[in-house]
Amino acid sequence: MTGAATAYPVLLSPLGQDDGGGFLATMPDLPGCMSDGATPEEAYQNAQDAIGMWMQAARERGRTIPKPTPPSRRRMKKAR
Repeated sequence: MTGAATAYPVLLSPLGQDDGGGFLATMPDLPGCMSDGATPEEAYQNAQDAIGMWMQAARERGRTIPKPTPPSRRRMKKAR
């Protein structure tokens, strides 16, 4: 994946057993963009693929791709 995808923040949250377990990856700068994986590492890697696909779909539809939130403006949240 290109550096563009890795510039976007990825939030990882554990999924409960009722949701199949593993981890959910959401990208707050890209509405509706999410992925998951069995481990945090897998969820993060899958998120990079999802970001690329999200950008491709946005370009094909002529939509604006938002810029990533700068690291200095990101806030960390502790998973529940």
